[in-house]
Amino acid sequence: MSEGYEAFDDPYLYPGTSVLRNRLDIRDAEGLAKFEVEAAHARAEEGLPEGNFDPAHYCASHYQLFHDVYDWAGKYRTVRIAKGETMFCYPENIPTQMDVLFDGMGGGARFRDLSPEEFVARLAGFLAELNAIHPFREGNGRTQLSFAGLIGAAFDQPLQLSRVNPRSFLRAMVASFAGDLEPLIGELRVLRE
Repeated sequence: MSEGYEAFDDPYLYPGTSVLRNRLDIRDAEGLAKFEVEAAHARAEEGLPEGNFDPAHYCASHYQLFHDVYDWAGKYRTVRIAKGETMFCYPENIPTQMDVLFDGMGGGARFRDLSPEEFVARLAGFLAELNAIHPFREGNGRTQLSFAGLIGAAFDQPLQLSRVNPRSFLRAMVASFAGDLEPLIGELRVLRE
């Protein structure tokens, strides 16, 4: 499944289709979407790997969720992608932008000893930046949410990911891309309660 992304010269797709090449060679979008959701959910139930809250840890988390589906799980994308009029970080800039973002986390120290309100505000800013980078060809949203849950658990700010409303959360992520963090803060506040 390609989540409705537009990509340019996309070697990730089967020729002449919008279906991502996958480990089971599923050639229809609906079948791939179903398998992807099931596989990622099963791997999420196992938990994300431990790490240092750095780019390698984030890539390992994506790998954990999607390695049953894609050979490139856990690896930065190599193509430019857009969703509608939203162009995500160019692939040649992803490593640098990920390093800058995660260096700013200080191994997670930015999330230590915060009130719930401070935590959700800081997490919203982090997720907005991470979403703008969109480091993987597929699975960015699920990895972002799972990693946010990992951050919350590590810093005594547990998130109830089962409370995510996919539609309103997506709208909040779109708003954050345009610089408006308030809807995303509101969504995270619901998960933090």
